[in-house]
Amino acid sequence: MPLSEYEQRVLEQMERQLTSDDPRLANTLQSRGGRRGVGRWLIVGAGFVGGLLLLVAGAAMSQLWLGVIGFLLMFGAVAFAFAGPSASSGPVGVVRGDGTVGPRPARGQKPPARRGFMDRLEERWDRRRHEGR
Repeated sequence: MPLSEYEQRVLEQMERQLTSDDPRLANTLQSRGGRRGVGRWLIVGAGFVGGLLLLVAGAAMSQLWLGVIGFLLMFGAVAFAFAGPSASSGPVGVVRGDGTVGPRPARGQKPPARRGFMDRLEERWDRRRHEGR
């Protein structure tokens, strides 16, 4: 079902607003297509199917070494599928509490500690106790 003229105008207005508010985000969203990562899954699928075929062929021909190679190929394909993205594709910065973006902390540095739920409850309790005096 196509969009009505009003919906198209609202969508175009939202796109313009996004582009003016955060051009970097708009550029990132426009540059990434829906076919991202397809090559990775083709490699995983081919490796898994090839490994399965080698495993079955090794079992059918009573060749242990062929079955082991097939199993290792299957295991490698699954490990590749679940492996995280490379280190170079991580976030560029960290969003601070006020909405600005700062540099990412250096490797090995811990991010600043955030206050937990219990800390906030204790702070509220202390404020209430002191207000009553």
